[in-house]
Order: sequence, then structure tokens, then C-alpha cells
Amino acid sequence: MPAPRLSAPRADFTRRDAGLTLIELLVVLGILALLASVAAPQVLRYLGKARSETAKVQINALSSALELYALDNGGYPPPQAGLGALMQPPAGAMRWQGPYLKKTEGLTDPWGRPYQYRVPGRAGPFEVYTLGRDNAPGGTGEDLDVSSQ
Repeated sequence: MPAPRLSAPRADFTRRDAGLTLIELLVVLGILALLASVAAPQVLRYLGKARSETAKVQINALSSALELYALDNGGYPPPQAGLGALMQPPAGAMRWQGPYLKKTEGLTDPWGRPYQYRVPGRAGPFEVYTLGRDNAPGGTGEDLDVSSQ
């Protein structure tokens, strides 16, 4: 006698078993929203800190370029010429050996505004600074002023 043939049990899937219910989708979306609300402030804080750090690095590069300008020309650019003198020779700069920066983007702070330049500076021969995100003196965090002095 032949052995009985064993077959795997058939699973009868219905339309209801084929996908996720609306409640399941809402639960998943709620969990994702909760995770995003916890992570977003951390990401934004790091972004603000990165902009301030970028401003410090750029101001150091501008200060170095100003020192090179002063070595070549016997002084710092006049206030009316501003930091643009690092890219284009101002009137009267006979020994200009620039450009002293690779790109004009280095003259703009991380918030999209031109860096400020003052000759003489508050505590030195010059000062390069930005007023931070709020573009107002003082502040804390990302609104803090960043200066070469």
C-alpha cells in the first residue's frame, strides 16, 4: 500500500491579512514623529554651533590674509576699501601682490552677510568680526558675536 502523501497546510490569506491597517500606520507615524521631535533640537544645536565655528575659522583666514596684505603694502587696507582690498587692489596700493584669498565667498559670514572690518581695531591694529545670526551686538549661542580680537 502506498504511503499517504503529506502536504503542507494551506494558508488562506484574505484581503485583510495582505497589508497594514490604518491604526498600525498611525502608530508607526506617531513613533517616527516622537523620534523626530527628540532628535531635531540636537541637530539644530549642532548646526548653530557649526556656523559659529565656521565663522571663527574664516575670521582667522581673513586675519592671516590681512597680515600678508600689510607685509606687501606697508599697512592694512583703508576702511573705505574694506576687505575687498584682499581680492582687488585698492587705489594707491602700488605693491599689491594679491589676491590674498582664493575665493570671494570668504568675505561672507555663514549667515550670508559680509564680515565687518575696522581699522584700528578695539585691541589691535585691525578687527574682523560678525554679529552672529541675529546681526545685533551681543547675544549668546549662535547670536554671539565672533571677532578676531
